Amino acid sequence: MPEAILTVDDLSIEFAGAGRKAVSNISFSINEGETLGLVGESGSGKSATSLALLRLLPPAAGMTGRIAFRGRDLLTLSNEEMRRYRGKEIAMIFQEPMTALNPAMRVGEQIAEAIRAHHPELGRSAVRDRVIESMREVGIPDVERRVRDYPHQFSGGQRQRILIAMAIVNRPRLLIADEPTTALDVTVQAQILALLRRLTDEYKLAMLFISHDLAVVSQVADRVAVMQHGHIVEQAEASDLFREPKQPYSQRLLSAAPTMTTDRGKPLAASS
Repeated sequence: MPEAILTVDDLSIEFAGAGRKAVSNISFSINEGETLGLVGESGSGKSATSLALLRLLPPAAGMTGRIAFRGRDLLTLSNEEMRRYRGKEIAMIFQEPMTALNPAMRVGEQIAEAIRAHHPELGRSAVRDRVIESMREVGIPDVERRVRDYPHQFSGGQRQRILIAMAIVNRPRLLIADEPTTALDVTVQAQILALLRRLTDEYKLAMLFISHDLAVVSQVADRVAVMQHGHIVEQAEASDLFREPKQPYSQRLLSAAPTMTTDRGKPLAASS
């Protein structure tokens, strides 16, 4: 049996003054080497869930429940203990590289910072070797030269590859990808999805892949959890959910996704 890397039990998140829970009593798990797709519209609670896993929500956010990473409840850790997990055991790929990357710092130095945060014992040469290896792994060409470039000197797809290089450089056990292809055109999107599939297979990474786009999720997920208004309304094997979704909301999400057979001029289904 594969090891459960992450187990979330009865997690709720409530922001002060919001009047309702942003996330309400959700539970799911992710095994080693498995990708769970977390799907829902904007405001469904997907991103709040991902930030909760890394304890990155603001102090005004109250959390209850249990987030067990390899058996350790992250909600019980001190801030110092939690810092040891971020970027080493659990890493995140953010949606927009230009806001996640420092525009005034060379990309190689930004990846090096991620290494030094968890491996202060490594010398300058060893850190540089790891940076170059990580950039090569994600398909950045001419690495020896480009390691000294700034974010604005890369295309959108290459910037996303830089973020992925930063995320995998410390060989995490869990990768959280929050809408990692939303800002990319379909060709580059396909390349990034293929890269993520290769990396999860190669390193037996568990991945939480967050998206509003079921068509994208269908290309990477082994299982899918559908969120609506802070609740998980359906969980299933990806093949089962895309073939025969059980819940009305899942059915509406699926019918709203355009396909090659969608009639031209016919409105897409709306969800309520």
